[in-house]
Amino acid sequence: MRSRSVSDRILCGTLEVPAPPALLLADWERDIALQLQLEAGDVEPLSLARARLRWPDYKQLLQAAADWAGSLGLPGVLAASDIALMACRGARYHHDGVLYGHAAFCNLFLSEDKGLDLFFPSAGQRIPLVRGTAVIFDTCQPHAVLRRGSSGFAAADFLPAQDCSQVFLSWELSIEDVQVSQALGISFDMDPAAAALLDQGQLHLNGAPAVTCAASGRWSPAA
Repeated sequence: MRSRSVSDRILCGTLEVPAPPALLLADWERDIALQLQLEAGDVEPLSLARARLRWPDYKQLLQAAADWAGSLGLPGVLAASDIALMACRGARYHHDGVLYGHAAFCNLFLSEDKGLDLFFPSAGQRIPLVRGTAVIFDTCQPHAVLRRGSSGFAAADFLPAQDCSQVFLSWELSIEDVQVSQALGISFDMDPAAAALLDQGQLHLNGAPAVTCAASGRWSPAA
């Protein structure tokens, strides 16, 4: 793959999924505080292998996500994709296109409603995060996890004493899978001549490298 477009389609839904067991929730909160030591805006992985030992409904969650993806024209895609367990205390505006430009993400949120939204400023879509929120989006699409109603990321909204962590399952979907590229409307080889000169992934806006402001989500020229 040399170059591709960036999709502004955000596929989302709210699934009926059981709450994680209390012991597992306590494990996550302890790991978030002591092992990951998450600060405002951080997004880090939790141990999925350890969590599965205390998670009797894990297969039910996978099936619910697979059924939802199948209803969007993506049958079997999640089962063929890498999966991780992630945690965040909000998230600064960012995109994941440099490391994951080959992929789309499917995220299934497991935490209760804590007054947070997943916001895609370029696409103009704001999604309340509740248990069962499911989202599929292009990794190159800028996004953030913000206090509900806010448009800018502020560390003061995620102080250590506040209950504002979110835990979610995340699948890495290959955009070279025809089902994924069609569902998101991604086209390939948009600028192969420019892409052939690069030795690593870059995101371009109007033909020039661009970055996302971590506080506002606005695009700006890359340094």
